[in-house]
Amino acid sequence: MDNLPPDTGIILVDHGSKVAEANAMLLEVVAMFREVSGARIVEPAHMELAPPTLGEAFEKCVEQGAVRVVIHPYFLAPGRHSAGDIPRMVAEAAAAFPGTPFTVAEPLGVDGRIGEVIYERIATALSKPPFAP
Repeated sequence: MDNLPPDTGIILVDHGSKVAEANAMLLEVVAMFREVSGARIVEPAHMELAPPTLGEAFEKCVEQGAVRVVIHPYFLAPGRHSAGDIPRMVAEAAAAFPGTPFTVAEPLGVDGRIGEVIYERIATALSKPPFAP
């Protein structure tokens, strides 16, 4: 995989949860993405319910030398949050950093690799004893 420009900040944003374990999963995804992509500046953010916020993540990217920021909604399907709320929230956060352009990537969507993950999860489930009503 080609390395991303070293002066590009990446923010992976999910919805956020009141459950700490759910929020911690995003940190794992950030670490995995950093390793796979070779990106130098990668920050997590939660849309709501838990820190860090999009504003905090954007600021951390700029502090690390980002001259542009790409925000990836870590959501499965496009919807109100990924198409409306997140771009609006990022624009508000970016206003504090005029001259630092940003773009919002598409959510995960339909991709054959997701089918592979679903297959693996189902195969694992079938190897366990079933629940009986």
